[in-house]
Order: sequence, then C-alpha cells, then structure tokens
Amino acid sequence: MQNHDDDPSDGLSRRHALECMIWAGTGVLWTMAGGVPTSRIIGEAQAAETQGFSFLQVSDSHVGFNKPANPDALATLKEAVSKIKGLAHKPSFMIHTGDITHLSKDKEFDDAAQVLSTTGLEGYYVPGEHDVIDEGRGKSYLARYGTKHTRGAGWTSFDQNGVHFIGLVNVLNLKAGGLGNLGDEQLAWLAADLKGRSKSTPIVVFAHVPLWTIYPKWGWGTDDGAKALAMLKPFGSVTVLNGHIHQIVQKVEGNMTFHTARSTAFPQPKPGKAKSPGPMKVPAEDLRKFLGLTTVNYVQSSKPLAVVDQTLAAI
Repeated sequence: MQNHDDDPSDGLSRRHALECMIWAGTGVLWTMAGGVPTSRIIGEAQAAETQGFSFLQVSDSHVGFNKPANPDALATLKEAVSKIKGLAHKPSFMIHTGDITHLSKDKEFDDAAQVLSTTGLEGYYVPGEHDVIDEGRGKSYLARYGTKHTRGAGWTSFDQNGVHFIGLVNVLNLKAGGLGNLGDEQLAWLAADLKGRSKSTPIVVFAHVPLWTIYPKWGWGTDDGAKALAMLKPFGSVTVLNGHIHQIVQKVEGNMTFHTARSTAFPQPKPGKAKSPGPMKVPAEDLRKFLGLTTVNYVQSSKPLAVVDQTLAAI
C-alpha cells in the first residue's frame, strides 16, 4: 500500500466498499482487508478465505441488570458469546464499548469477565457510565481494564495490520440526560496520538456515548465530540463505533462512517418516541426480535446505507 500523506481522499478511493455485520444481540463483526474495514455476510465470511482480519464489537452488556426489560442480562450475554464462539473463522480480537456492568459491582465485573473470557479473544475496553458509578468513580473498572497502555480514565490506542485503533472515554461526570464529555486532557492526548501519522492510515475510534449528536435532549451525543472529530477529519478513512443508545443508528459523512450497536441486554426507545430513555420492556417472547442480525452494506457512492435486518427469532 502506497502512502499519500498529502491526499486524504486517497483513503476514500481505496475504500471502494465498506460492509459490516452488526449482531444486534451478539456484537458487530468487522473484517479488515487491506487496512480498511470490510466484511461479508456471516455465511460467506465463514466459507471464504479471509484476506485481512476481523474483530468484534460488543456493547452494553449491563451484567447485573434484572428488571422486567430483561430479568437476566447475564444469560443473554452468554447467548451472545455462544454465537461468537460458533463462528468458523475466529476474529482477531474484541472491543467492548462500555456498560459492561449495570452497577459497577465487583461481582458484576467478575461475572462479565468470566463469560467474555470464554470467547478466547483478546479484549479492548472502554467504560460506560454504569461502569464508573462505584465510590472510586471507576476504580473497579481500571483495576481490571487499566494497563500500561491506557492513560487517564482508560483511554488508549493500538495498531493492528496497518489500522490505528483509538479508545476514548466520555462518561466521567456524566449527569442523567447529559451529554458525554472527553475533556481537555484527553483531547490533548488524542492530538498527540494523531500527530505525524500518515493521513492515509485507516482509523477506527470507539467510545461509549456517540461522538456525534443523535438526540441531545436525551444526552445522546458528546459535548466536545466535534473537537475530536475535527482532528480525525483529515484522515482518509475513519470509522467511529459507539454504544449507549442500545439500537442501530448509522450515518456516513464524507470520509467518516458512524455506527452505534445494540445492547446484549435490553432495547431502548427510538429518539423522542418515549418520555425518556431507559430500558424498554417488550413481551418476553419478542425480546430476541431485538437481539438479532443486521447486515449493513456501505459502498463508496452517493447511495445511502443498505440495511437488511434479520432477528434471532427469524433464524
């Protein structure tokens, strides 16, 4: 792959197709080919020889949640993991975009770790607001997921097969219904992390609260997210992955592709379709209709994303 540092659009010309498989209840399966996010539908991905590498996104497991919307969130996480373990081609690693637990309790963290470890995948994590409500304001989370590679409240970056991954933390001091916040320290770290990097380097950013504003009335956005996105805009291929809202929302804006993943625990209402966000109760027999498969295909053109939804109930 040639470097064209002065032409960020070169990343777009090479990114002729971006396809992702979103497992609403299981995670998002991404395949990286030629340093660019791509994938095939699960059946094809299992049968074909993989040209690049794949990784999974899991989000909003809420281990410990036991309310009517889902009396046993740990059980549905186990179902999700069973799907992951059933993949014929093992992904290279997994990212978890936060709310691993519901109340930041040690047992919840331990139960989640025990289940997720059975995937056999290396994991990269960022916290959700439910992971940092202990008395130590994230001490339990950092005790488990803070490493020599993380900084501050747990932000991090790493490289994989020519792709640069950045995990951001935007849930500290998050008020009910309030927007996420990165803060000056983390934004300065991000600027330093990106400095001198080739503009043709594909970037994957993951955080809990969406970095772009989806519904500010419910706090579905990040107050200073635009500052981070401005730093990323010069790069030719940027993919932004989030959780928090427990439903699939996506958009493409120039060279940036944005995706939010569903929860493995329970759905939330669509923006503005309820008095407030929160666990949405559906009939027990319908819950897995919200924990299914969605194929999202993006081809570099003026056409919108093509979305085909397949629920677990239909499989």
